[in-house]
Amino acid sequence: MNMMNEIMTKAKANPKIVAFPEVNEEKILQAAQLCAAEGICKPLLVGSAEEIKGYIAQYGIDASGMDIFDTSDEAACEALFEAYQSYSTEMSVKSLKRKAKDSMYTALMLQATGKADVMFAGMTHTTGDVLWAGQQMIGLAEGVTTVSSIGVAQIPGWEGSEGDLLVVGDCAVCVDPDASDLASIAVSACDTAKSLLGWEPRCALVSYSTDGSAESELVDKVRKAVEIARELRPDYAIDGEFQLDAAIVPAVGAKKVKRESAVAGKANILIWPDLNVGNIGVKMLQIFGKADAYGPILQGFKKIVCDCSRSAPVSELVGNIAISVVRAQEG
Repeated sequence: MNMMNEIMTKAKANPKIVAFPEVNEEKILQAAQLCAAEGICKPLLVGSAEEIKGYIAQYGIDASGMDIFDTSDEAACEALFEAYQSYSTEMSVKSLKRKAKDSMYTALMLQATGKADVMFAGMTHTTGDVLWAGQQMIGLAEGVTTVSSIGVAQIPGWEGSEGDLLVVGDCAVCVDPDASDLASIAVSACDTAKSLLGWEPRCALVSYSTDGSAESELVDKVRKAVEIARELRPDYAIDGEFQLDAAIVPAVGAKKVKRESAVAGKANILIWPDLNVGNIGVKMLQIFGKADAYGPILQGFKKIVCDCSRSAPVSELVGNIAISVVRAQEG
């Protein structure tokens, strides 16, 4: 069974409520329809009930198994605003009403108050929109200083510590993370890999240096990030700075790392030093390694907030929804 088949099976075993605010998008509704039919999630469409029913009819969607939160129902919205203030008192009811003009904010309020487990958007909202709204309405998980992302690469012919799978991050969000940000990315990546894949994380922060083989500010940043990450989560195996081969090739790790390490040569998570490396690295995996790269999977929020690519086909949306459901099962 490949990775996505396993994730689909896990999702169906305990489907969660996924709030979809972009109800005018045909692909979103088609993905919600497939997820409902397959038992992957329980879709909650967020918007004006009248408009939602119009889109369902327009696109020929079977809405069986889907629920609607009607944003035109003033009483329901008032109750939601009041309930949200038990989650956070940083915004007044008046401010929440203004935010709720965008259904994505309403969907996040539903998630914050336990009426949904996941918020899934990105088809009409930019990544920046999703990140900003998630930070405002959901907030960051304890110990996390920045939102980031990971990708899960399935690499044909690769025989690593987790078979043909490798988690890499950040490849999409943090442009030039400092040491604290890198540490936060590493911790979040460990959390995500453990909840999504059931792994015991072995996380390597990579550089052009291995254990002091070179010296520069670039290396210092990675080295400091390892120290911070270990202080934040001493229960996780987080190590570095390692060159890529020292991180994932056992013989090279044994040769270059002259100390005990639970990670060297057998890392299942790689943390890139910045977005230049991350973007180039994941594309090299895809082009030269013929890898399927699933993601970006947003991480660092208190709850599961999802951003999708506007160009994503329905099949990819369904896969990303299933990933989000499995992550939410751990919550």
